[in-house]
Amino acid sequence: MALLPIITAPDPRLKIKARSVLEVDAKVRRLMDDMVETMYQAIGVGLAAPQVGSAMRVVVVDVARDGQPPQPMRIANPEILWRSEAMVLANEGCLSLPEHYADVERPAEIRLRYLDHENEIREIEAKGMLATCLQHEIDHLDGLLFVDHISTLKRGIILRKLAKLKRSRVLAPV
Repeated sequence: MALLPIITAPDPRLKIKARSVLEVDAKVRRLMDDMVETMYQAIGVGLAAPQVGSAMRVVVVDVARDGQPPQPMRIANPEILWRSEAMVLANEGCLSLPEHYADVERPAEIRLRYLDHENEIREIEAKGMLATCLQHEIDHLDGLLFVDHISTLKRGIILRKLAKLKRSRVLAPV
């Protein structure tokens, strides 16, 4: 397995709509495994393929709490079949928007169909942090960031700060 570089906003690659995976073969499994390793190294709970420069509909998540064994989910072609009418407000962050957080309202529960690590079709019902995390990562596959769900003013502030940070890193002497 290998660590992959995580793309940070603003970057046009984060706005691309990812394409479906034809099947979960050895190449896709390798990407999934590398993404899990990268997510753990970055101390994240989810990662989408566009965040590591791949325009495939692949996400990985693990919402296990401290003290619990890892429970990584490797997901290709996620499709939300149902969303609850009940909504929940959760404070979200993102590995592509480091050190920035905002409250985002999303459906409290979802039903999801996807291809797993072994190319098997699965369906799950998710609620709580898992539902929030899955919706956040699926947004990445559609070119959306969590800041696209907040006010234009707050989004602008966060993206300007990130752009300034990127410029300062490019201009900084090595």
